[in-house]
Amino acid sequence: MTAEELLERYAAGERDFSGVDLEGSDLSRADLSGANLSRANLSFSNLSGADLSGANLSRADMLEANLSGARLGDADFSYAVLNATKLISTNWKGANITQTDIMGADLTNANIQGAIGSFGKAHEAFLHNTIWMNGEIVVGPEHIDA
Repeated sequence: MTAEELLERYAAGERDFSGVDLEGSDLSRADLSGANLSRANLSFSNLSGADLSGANLSRADMLEANLSGARLGDADFSYAVLNATKLISTNWKGANITQTDIMGADLTNANIQGAIGSFGKAHEAFLHNTIWMNGEIVVGPEHIDA
């Protein structure tokens, strides 16, 4: 399936795209709110500015994707792989981050307060002006060591 086909099917009312392979696709500024993208391959994809609010991205592979400025509220990222992903200026309020791997991800200006659960592997994630889950503002820049 291509990104264009997914967007056409979404516009027609379809929401279940579980397991789809969209590696390297351009979905920037796409409205995919409420979509089921569980187990999808979105590695190396551009989802900057996309609306993923309420979407199911559990167990999705988003290695080195760009989600900068994307709306992530109430989305399910449980057990997803977001290693080396750009998560700049994202808001995670209500998002399920249970065991979401973010190794090497860039969380500059991200707001994680209000997210549900806790990240899995987070080694070398980059924080700068990041609001952490407990409300602490990590001015940084700094990397997570564990």
